[in-house]
Amino acid sequence: MSKLIYNQLANHKLFNKSVKFGLKRIKLALKLLGNPERKLNNIIQVLGESGKFTTLYSLKSFIEANGQTTTMHISPSLKDIRERFYMGNSYLSYKEIKKTINQIEKLKIPLTVYECLTLVFILNASKLSTDYNIQETGALWRLDSNNVHDFPIIQICTNINKQHLNFLKKKTLDEVIKEDVGFLSNFTNVYVGKQSPNVLRKIKTHLKNNKSKIIYPNNWKLTKKGNQYYYQDRKCKIKLNTKNVYSKGMFENVCLAIKVALDLKIDKKTIQKTLPLLSFEGRFQYLNKGKIKNRLHKNEIIMIDGAHATADAQNLVAYLKNIKIPKYGIWAMTKNKEPDLFIKQLKGVFKKIVIMPIENEINSVSVNKLYKIAIKNKFKAEKSSNFTEALKKISSKEKKLIVCFGSLYNCGNILNKN
Repeated sequence: MSKLIYNQLANHKLFNKSVKFGLKRIKLALKLLGNPERKLNNIIQVLGESGKFTTLYSLKSFIEANGQTTTMHISPSLKDIRERFYMGNSYLSYKEIKKTINQIEKLKIPLTVYECLTLVFILNASKLSTDYNIQETGALWRLDSNNVHDFPIIQICTNINKQHLNFLKKKTLDEVIKEDVGFLSNFTNVYVGKQSPNVLRKIKTHLKNNKSKIIYPNNWKLTKKGNQYYYQDRKCKIKLNTKNVYSKGMFENVCLAIKVALDLKIDKKTIQKTLPLLSFEGRFQYLNKGKIKNRLHKNEIIMIDGAHATADAQNLVAYLKNIKIPKYGIWAMTKNKEPDLFIKQLKGVFKKIVIMPIENEINSVSVNKLYKIAIKNKFKAEKSSNFTEALKKISSKEKKLIVCFGSLYNCGNILNKN
């Protein structure tokens, strides 16, 4: 059913599947619908290039553990379109999604598919009276279709890096920074997550005249003692007793969510009780059971990670260097990324990588192109036509870690196969 809805949208004459920035179309649609966005309580917006989902999901978990309700809008979904629309205690049904699309269709406005999906969220969230409504942006912020609310209570900026350059004229990091933070609201609470010193300096320049309360990442820190990570600020220290968070980058995102939660008056004990329950699909996720795991030898471990930007690759490498058993990779990627820069970060990590296409994804980079890039960068690489074949080329009795990386869409396909 999820594929049917995506196909309905992709093949619809009115809805454009390509990325087409702008707010005029969605604002006109909202006006004709009676401005449902104005009915949403306490809007929290999460933007940036890396770490949005882990930050958003952590914050949602802390709020709900505090006995409060949330809606959640994410992009992309991994396994199912329903994941995009969390409504307080459940996800929208297929029937509700199709009904809302039909309602939007009657407006006769040529929207993008992403704008249509944003409207599906807003229309359904506006019928509820949840305590918080949390939205994850797509690419960049200024012209993102979530940027239609006059008074969000919080805007969270996660790590900014060179993702999304393909959407910009000059294709520079400076443009990305400006698009993300140069147009944030003036009367809200802005939280800036962990950044490189260069990016943080430029963020501060863009925000120097912003009238919001701005909380920079020097207000808290991630510390480590032995193998244990901690969140720490001037008032408290919290042991990050997580079971499914593995990388430093992910811990930084959790810390950002903790800072926001504490400022929302969520008790330290509530946060501590919630931390072990956190897990993030498609992000450093080990497949410890299921059909794929059952196909492997006893000594083989498999994990998936949607890392597709250079910064994500660096985070993945930092984690994998601590894994002492042999590592093998399965690589797939969508177009408009930087495969050459990405794979360079992973040099010396894998004994071999097998390249595959992303199933049912027209924007998948061809196997031949990725193979040439891998060989050019002196990787031992092989081609495969699908995931099953890729796994066969790696699986053996040798003790190893198999890492599937390069695309969240491919992670979603793998999860569905599992």
